[in-house]
Amino acid sequence: MSSAAPRKIGENQYQIDADPNLGMRVPVRIYADEPLMQKMLSGRTIMQAQNVASIPGIVGHSVVLPDGHEGYGFPVGGVAAMDAEEGMISPGGVGYDINCGVRLLRSNLTEDIVRSKLKELVTDLFSSIPSGVGSKGAIKLSPSELDEVLVRGVNWAIDHGYGSSDDADVCEENGQIQNADPDKVSDKARKRGAPQLGSLGSGNHFLEVQKVSEIHDEEAAKRMGIEEGTITVLIHCGSRGFGHQVCSDYLRVAEQAMEKYDIHLPDRELACVPNNSEEGESYRKAMFSALNFAWSNRQMLTHWTRNSFQRVFNQSESDLDMKLVYDVAHNIAKVEKHKVDGRDRNLVVHRKGATRAFPANRDEIPLKYRDLGQPVLVPGSMGTSSWILLGQPNSMNLSFGSTAHGAGRTMSRSKARRNFTEDDVKKSLNDKGIFIKALTRDGVVEETPEAYKDVDALLNF
Repeated sequence: MSSAAPRKIGENQYQIDADPNLGMRVPVRIYADEPLMQKMLSGRTIMQAQNVASIPGIVGHSVVLPDGHEGYGFPVGGVAAMDAEEGMISPGGVGYDINCGVRLLRSNLTEDIVRSKLKELVTDLFSSIPSGVGSKGAIKLSPSELDEVLVRGVNWAIDHGYGSSDDADVCEENGQIQNADPDKVSDKARKRGAPQLGSLGSGNHFLEVQKVSEIHDEEAAKRMGIEEGTITVLIHCGSRGFGHQVCSDYLRVAEQAMEKYDIHLPDRELACVPNNSEEGESYRKAMFSALNFAWSNRQMLTHWTRNSFQRVFNQSESDLDMKLVYDVAHNIAKVEKHKVDGRDRNLVVHRKGATRAFPANRDEIPLKYRDLGQPVLVPGSMGTSSWILLGQPNSMNLSFGSTAHGAGRTMSRSKARRNFTEDDVKKSLNDKGIFIKALTRDGVVEETPEAYKDVDALLNF
């Protein structure tokens, strides 16, 4: 498929109109300023979004958010909504790291207390939370225990002593999505996943100790238990090798089924099946199992984080008041009700590197925040800020209630390795008062702040 040129339709909004000659069923909508737009056009990001616009049953528009960059078939930082009755579900529209997501913990510690013991704290966290490629968690699961994790998610972890029910109350889907079915998961996914529960993983996954430097909405901050200077912890990880294998398995299923359903697409990486087909139902139930695996995983890391803080600061958990603020997924597909062309429709909303950003009074938002709007967590790179935002009504029309999930890569991992050294990155961070520990040299270099877009610029327009 050849690529059409985007035209500017508003401030920081561009569109490629639907063109049946290019197989497009809906327009492509891109949210970016001029420099971000040029970056996207220099790669395959916009072309991929255009390809997504050709999937049968897609409605509204194929969305590229400001952190958009090239992914497998679908761009990362993309949203695509399919009619739940007549449309498709696509493993590539969720991605390999199913329920990669972020959760934020707050504490009542201040910067001066934490900075005095920062290296000790980071070293303790590093030794108690498994990380790195292929890292294994600290527990062993029997097959039946793994089934329980896949069905019960965060509640399995809580029932086994990793936190409290207050944690589940502030997770998307309360940390346990219904209708997961472990029988739809392959033995290979089980073998990869079982040893990895309770581990951070590698790549851009991290655990970061932060402080709140600016508050723009006092009421929302108060509700979240956050004040200027509050020390927080942000955890970013997903379903590890388990979710990766579920995606691999069902991409093959979808590729093989496309002929049966007479589906023709410009890129085989978009492989999809009808949402209501047997294959679609099976993928959803396996994907939901991976969602629950990831929520349980983040819950265990939260528990060990609290334990580290207790050890290092010699205070009890209640003294530290380390409450979970919110946990949100950014690689997910599920059926939601949205207004399209003036009428309510059930849509399968694929968010791939995109964070749900629902406005106030949606039933999906935890009671604690329902009248405020959904908290949205957008992490920056190692050297920049992260943001807590609130979902706003306009997001429903613009992006099916979605926003950016992070800064978004702008430099490949291999280029980062060529251009930077571990010492360079560590010195640059150290000059900003940032202390880092990683398992490998590449783990530091590939995640250099220069490899990412400027998250402040991305969220300020």
